[in-house]
Amino acid sequence: MKNMENDIDKYISNFPKDIQKILEQIRLTIKKIAPEAKETIKYGIPTFQLNGNLVHFAAFKNHIGFYPTPSAMIAFKKELISYKQAKGSVQFPIDKPIPYDLINKVVKFRVKENLGKTK
Repeated sequence: MKNMENDIDKYISNFPKDIQKILEQIRLTIKKIAPEAKETIKYGIPTFQLNGNLVHFAAFKNHIGFYPTPSAMIAFKKELISYKQAKGSVQFPIDKPIPYDLINKVVKFRVKENLGKTK
């Protein structure tokens, strides 16, 4: 039996259909880049792990939170400049197109970083 605390499907199902679609697309984007990463729930939000935390994401009232770590925020500073940010997170407004291509690039960077191939 699945541990419901670690069930990303259950997390996504708690949102309206339009938000579910966005969350599922982010999930698929991450899985495509990191198929060997483990899916779980950490800090109450969907998390992918690969040699430690890879990325987290979450839905909020007006935005999608994406948490790729401070190193990725620095590496993609120019691409992320138009979004609200914190040290290790970025907010993608729900009322604007979600930058899946950018998420793809960030996840690729994080995979290389977690596998020790960024230097």
